[in-house]
Amino acid sequence: MKLLDIIKIALPALLLAFTSCRSTKTAEKTSVTTKAEDTGKQEMLRKVAAVSHADTRFVTSKIKLNLSVGGQDLSLSGNLKMKRDEVIRLQLVALGLIEAGRIELTPDYMLVMDRINKQYIKVAYSDVDFLRESGLNFHSLQSLFWDELFEPGTTTVTTKALDAFNAYEAGTDVAVMIERGPLTYRWMADKDKWLIKTANVTYKDAARGNTQLTWHYGNFKPMGAQGFPMQNDITLTTPKHTLKMSYSLNGIDHDSGWETRTSVSDRYKQVKLDDILRKLGSM
Repeated sequence: MKLLDIIKIALPALLLAFTSCRSTKTAEKTSVTTKAEDTGKQEMLRKVAAVSHADTRFVTSKIKLNLSVGGQDLSLSGNLKMKRDEVIRLQLVALGLIEAGRIELTPDYMLVMDRINKQYIKVAYSDVDFLRESGLNFHSLQSLFWDELFEPGTTTVTTKALDAFNAYEAGTDVAVMIERGPLTYRWMADKDKWLIKTANVTYKDAARGNTQLTWHYGNFKPMGAQGFPMQNDITLTTPKHTLKMSYSLNGIDHDSGWETRTSVSDRYKQVKLDDILRKLGSM
C-alpha cells in the first residue's frame, strides 16, 4: 500500500474509529446500577468527573504521529489545534513539508480532507447512522481528545447523570463504566489526581464480532490546575482489522490566532462516505 493510499484510507478510518463501527436502532440507555447508593462510589464518580479542562479555551501543539493500518506503518508530523466546544483539527504533514491530510471536527459536521488527491468527506453527525444511534456526538469526541469523562449524547456530565454510571476501586485506580444497549464505555483513572489514564468503547455484536476502541493517556504535563496528556495511544480493533495510532504533543500552547473553520476549495472533489465504508470493510 502506497503512502498516499494509507493516508486516503487511514484518515476516515481514524475518524470512524472514534465512533465505533455499528449500532442498532434499539439502543436504549441502560445503567449498570439503576441508582448509585453507595456514598464512596458517588464520591469517586464526582472526583473523576470534576477533572475537566473547561477553563482552557485553546490548546495547540505540533505533534508527532505514528500510524499502523493494513500492515503498513507510517510516521508523520503535524499540528493539533483545538478550541473548546468549537473545533478539533488534526493536520498531518508528509515528508515534513506537505500537509497531506486534515481532520476537522465541529459540533455540526465532520470534515476529512485528502490534500494530495484533492478529495474530501463532509458529513453531519445525524447523517451517519452509527453516530446518531449510539449517542456519540462532537462533545463525546472532544472529551476523548481532552481526556475527560463524558455521557454519550449530551454536552456535559451533570451531577444527576452520574447516577447512571458505576464506579469501583481497581488496585491503585478507579474504574468507571456506563452501558447503552450493545455499547459499553469504560474509563480507568488514578486515585491520586483522578486523571483518566484509559478510555474504552466496546460494541458487542454476536453475529459480526465485537469492535473496540481503546485510548491510553500518558506523560501528563501541567495545564491550569490539572494535568494534560502529552502522549496518546489509540487502538481500534474490529473483526476484520486493527488500526493503531499514537501521537505525542511537543509542548502545549494556547494560540488563538487561527481560523476555526476550513473552507474547501472548488478544486476538491467530494467523496461519498459509503465509498469509504466499503473500502474499510474490505480491509
